[in-house]
Amino acid sequence: MRRTERLFALAEYLRGRRTGVTAEALAERFDVTIRTIYRDLDALRAASMPLAAERGRGGGYALDKSYSLPPVNFTAREAALLCVLGRYAIEMRLMPFEETLERALDKVRSALSTSAQRELVGRLRELEFIGVPSLPSKKAVREAIERAWFEQQPLRITYLDGSFVQTTRDVRIVSVIMERNETRINAIDVDKGEHRHFRLDRIEKAEVLAI
Repeated sequence: MRRTERLFALAEYLRGRRTGVTAEALAERFDVTIRTIYRDLDALRAASMPLAAERGRGGGYALDKSYSLPPVNFTAREAALLCVLGRYAIEMRLMPFEETLERALDKVRSALSTSAQRELVGRLRELEFIGVPSLPSKKAVREAIERAWFEQQPLRITYLDGSFVQTTRDVRIVSVIMERNETRINAIDVDKGEHRHFRLDRIEKAEVLAI
Protein backbone atom coordinates (compact mmCIF):
# COMPACT_ATOMS: atom_id res chain seq x y z
CA MET A 1 0.00 0.00 0.00
CA ARG A 2 1.40 3.41 -0.99
CA ARG A 3 1.69 6.04 1.72
CA THR A 4 -1.10 8.25 0.36
CA GLU A 5 -3.46 5.28 0.27
CA ARG A 6 -2.38 4.24 3.76
CA LEU A 7 -2.98 7.73 5.17
CA PHE A 8 -6.49 7.77 3.75
CA ALA A 9 -7.17 4.25 5.01
CA LEU A 10 -5.74 5.16 8.43
CA ALA A 11 -8.00 8.22 8.73
CA GLU A 12 -11.08 6.23 7.74
CA TYR A 13 -10.14 3.37 10.07
CA LEU A 14 -9.81 5.74 13.04
CA ARG A 15 -13.04 7.53 12.18
CA GLY A 16 -14.91 4.23 12.15
CA ARG A 17 -13.74 3.21 15.62
CA ARG A 18 -15.75 3.93 18.77
CA THR A 19 -12.65 3.87 20.97
CA GLY A 20 -9.01 4.85 20.58
CA VAL A 21 -6.46 2.56 18.96
CA THR A 22 -2.88 2.14 20.16
CA ALA A 23 0.07 2.80 17.86
CA GLU A 24 1.06 -0.85 18.23
CA ALA A 25 -2.36 -2.01 17.04
CA LEU A 26 -2.27 0.40 14.11
CA ALA A 27 1.20 -0.80 13.11
CA GLU A 28 -0.05 -4.38 13.11
CA ARG A 29 -3.23 -3.47 11.23
CA PHE A 30 -1.33 -1.73 8.40
CA ASP A 31 1.73 -3.97 8.52
CA VAL A 32 4.23 -1.18 9.13
CA THR A 33 6.57 -0.21 11.95
CA ILE A 34 5.44 1.84 14.94
CA ARG A 35 7.80 4.61 13.81
CA THR A 36 5.99 4.72 10.45
CA ILE A 37 2.64 4.95 12.24
CA TYR A 38 3.88 7.89 14.30
CA ARG A 39 4.98 9.65 11.09
CA ASP A 40 1.59 8.94 9.51
CA LEU A 41 -0.23 10.31 12.56
CA ASP A 42 1.88 13.47 12.39
CA ALA A 43 0.95 13.80 8.70
CA LEU A 44 -2.75 13.56 9.57
CA ARG A 45 -2.34 16.29 12.19
CA ALA A 46 -0.50 18.46 9.65
CA ALA A 47 -3.50 18.02 7.35
CA SER A 48 -5.67 19.63 10.08
CA MET A 49 -7.41 16.42 11.09
CA PRO A 50 -8.59 16.52 14.73
CA LEU A 51 -6.48 13.65 16.02
CA ALA A 52 -6.00 13.14 19.76
CA ALA A 53 -4.32 10.64 22.06
CA GLU A 54 -6.66 9.32 24.75
CA ARG A 55 -5.45 7.73 27.97
CA GLY A 56 -6.98 5.01 30.09
CA ARG A 57 -9.14 2.00 29.26
CA GLY A 58 -10.10 1.97 25.61
CA GLY A 59 -7.57 4.73 24.98
CA GLY A 60 -5.18 5.27 22.11
CA TYR A 61 -5.39 7.46 19.03
CA ALA A 62 -8.82 8.67 18.01
CA LEU A 63 -10.19 10.91 15.27
CA ASP A 64 -13.15 13.21 15.77
CA LYS A 65 -16.14 11.55 14.11
CA SER A 66 -17.30 14.88 12.63
CA TYR A 67 -14.07 15.65 10.75
CA SER A 68 -15.59 14.77 7.35
CA LEU A 69 -19.00 15.32 5.82
CA PRO A 70 -21.31 12.70 4.26
CA PRO A 71 -20.92 12.21 0.50
CA VAL A 72 -22.53 14.95 -1.59
CA ASN A 73 -23.31 14.63 -5.28
CA PHE A 74 -22.93 17.75 -7.43
CA THR A 75 -24.03 18.31 -10.99
CA ALA A 76 -21.41 19.88 -13.27
CA ARG A 77 -23.36 23.14 -13.15
CA GLU A 78 -23.46 23.20 -9.33
CA ALA A 79 -19.77 22.34 -9.08
CA ALA A 80 -18.88 25.00 -11.66
CA LEU A 81 -20.64 27.73 -9.67
CA LEU A 82 -18.97 26.66 -6.42
CA CYS A 83 -15.55 26.52 -8.08
CA VAL A 84 -16.06 29.89 -9.77
CA LEU A 85 -17.04 31.60 -6.53
CA GLY A 86 -14.17 29.92 -4.72
CA ARG A 87 -11.65 30.89 -7.37
CA TYR A 88 -12.94 34.48 -7.30
CA ALA A 89 -12.52 34.63 -3.50
CA ILE A 90 -8.97 33.27 -3.80
CA GLU A 91 -7.84 35.49 -6.70
CA MET A 92 -9.30 38.62 -5.09
CA ARG A 93 -7.80 37.54 -1.73
CA LEU A 94 -11.22 38.10 -0.16
CA MET A 95 -11.27 34.92 1.88
CA PRO A 96 -8.37 34.74 4.37
CA PHE A 97 -8.62 30.94 4.56
CA GLU A 98 -7.53 30.30 0.99
CA GLU A 99 -5.56 27.09 1.62
CA THR A 100 -8.61 25.44 3.20
CA LEU A 101 -10.80 26.72 0.39
CA GLU A 102 -8.38 25.35 -2.22
CA ARG A 103 -8.56 21.89 -0.63
CA ALA A 104 -12.35 22.05 -0.57
CA LEU A 105 -12.51 23.01 -4.25
CA ASP A 106 -10.13 20.16 -5.11
CA LYS A 107 -12.57 17.76 -3.43
CA VAL A 108 -15.51 19.20 -5.37
CA ARG A 109 -13.65 18.79 -8.66
CA SER A 110 -12.40 15.28 -7.84
CA ALA A 111 -15.95 14.13 -7.04
CA LEU A 112 -17.05 14.83 -10.63
CA SER A 113 -17.00 12.34 -13.48
CA THR A 114 -14.45 12.80 -16.27
CA SER A 115 -17.03 14.31 -18.61
CA ALA A 116 -18.32 16.63 -15.90
CA GLN A 117 -14.77 17.79 -15.18
CA ARG A 118 -14.27 18.61 -18.86
CA GLU A 119 -17.49 20.61 -18.84
CA LEU A 120 -16.36 22.41 -15.69
CA VAL A 121 -13.05 23.40 -17.31
CA GLY A 122 -14.94 24.80 -20.27
CA ARG A 123 -17.20 26.91 -18.06
CA LEU A 124 -14.27 28.26 -16.08
CA ARG A 125 -12.54 29.42 -19.28
CA GLU A 126 -15.56 31.54 -20.14
CA LEU A 127 -15.42 33.56 -16.92
CA GLU A 128 -13.24 36.56 -16.20
CA PHE A 129 -12.73 38.33 -12.88
CA ILE A 130 -12.26 42.10 -12.82
CA GLY A 131 -11.56 43.91 -9.59
CA VAL A 132 -8.96 45.09 -7.12
CA PRO A 133 -7.59 42.23 -4.98
CA SER A 134 -7.47 42.69 -1.22
CA LEU A 135 -4.10 43.58 0.24
CA PRO A 136 -1.95 40.46 0.80
CA SER A 137 -1.47 38.97 4.26
CA LYS A 138 0.99 36.47 5.70
CA LYS A 139 0.19 32.77 5.40
CA ALA A 140 1.07 32.04 9.04
CA VAL A 141 -1.25 34.85 10.15
CA ARG A 142 -4.13 33.53 8.05
CA GLU A 143 -3.64 30.01 9.42
CA ALA A 144 -3.66 31.24 13.03
CA ILE A 145 -6.76 33.36 12.45
CA GLU A 146 -8.56 30.46 10.79
CA ARG A 147 -7.82 28.16 13.70
CA ALA A 148 -8.75 30.77 16.32
CA TRP A 149 -12.03 31.60 14.57
CA PHE A 150 -13.23 28.06 13.90
CA GLU A 151 -12.11 26.71 17.27
CA GLN A 152 -13.24 29.80 19.21
CA GLN A 153 -9.80 30.33 20.73
CA PRO A 154 -8.18 33.60 21.86
CA LEU A 155 -5.47 35.03 19.64
CA ARG A 156 -2.34 37.07 20.33
CA ILE A 157 -1.50 39.41 17.48
CA THR A 158 1.35 41.79 16.76
CA TYR A 159 -0.31 44.71 14.96
CA LEU A 160 1.10 47.64 13.00
CA ASP A 161 -1.35 50.55 13.03
CA GLY A 162 -1.70 53.41 10.53
CA SER A 163 1.00 55.40 12.34
CA PHE A 164 3.40 52.44 12.08
CA VAL A 165 3.23 51.85 15.83
CA GLN A 166 3.55 48.16 16.70
CA THR A 167 1.53 46.72 19.59
CA THR A 168 0.79 43.26 20.90
CA ARG A 169 -2.82 42.45 21.82
CA ASP A 170 -4.82 39.46 23.00
CA VAL A 171 -8.13 39.31 21.15
CA ARG A 172 -11.16 37.13 20.52
CA ILE A 173 -12.50 37.12 16.98
CA VAL A 174 -16.17 38.09 16.65
CA SER A 175 -16.43 38.11 12.86
CA VAL A 176 -14.43 38.36 9.63
CA ILE A 177 -15.20 41.33 7.38
CA MET A 178 -14.40 41.40 3.66
CA GLU A 179 -14.85 44.85 2.12
CA ARG A 180 -13.46 46.16 -1.15
CA ASN A 181 -9.67 45.75 -0.97
CA GLU A 182 -9.46 45.09 2.76
CA THR A 183 -10.08 42.01 4.86
CA ARG A 184 -10.48 42.72 8.57
CA ILE A 185 -11.29 40.89 11.75
CA ASN A 186 -13.79 42.33 14.18
CA ALA A 187 -12.45 41.32 17.58
CA ILE A 188 -12.72 42.04 21.28
CA ASP A 189 -9.56 43.32 22.95
CA VAL A 190 -9.36 40.96 25.94
CA ASP A 191 -7.51 43.42 28.20
CA LYS A 192 -9.71 46.44 27.46
CA GLY A 193 -12.97 44.62 26.79
CA GLU A 194 -13.52 46.78 23.70
CA HIS A 195 -14.38 45.94 20.09
CA ARG A 196 -11.65 46.68 17.57
CA HIS A 197 -11.16 46.15 13.83
CA PHE A 198 -7.78 44.84 12.67
CA ARG A 199 -6.70 44.76 9.03
CA LEU A 200 -5.25 41.40 8.04
CA ASP A 201 -2.42 42.96 6.02
CA ARG A 202 -1.24 44.88 9.12
CA ILE A 203 -1.03 41.85 11.41
CA GLU A 204 2.67 41.01 11.62
CA LYS A 205 2.31 37.89 13.79
CA ALA A 206 -0.56 35.82 15.17
CA GLU A 207 -0.53 33.04 17.74
CA VAL A 208 -3.43 30.96 19.04
CA LEU A 209 -3.54 30.96 22.83
CA ALA A 210 -4.47 27.88 24.87
CA ILE A 211 -7.53 28.36 27.04
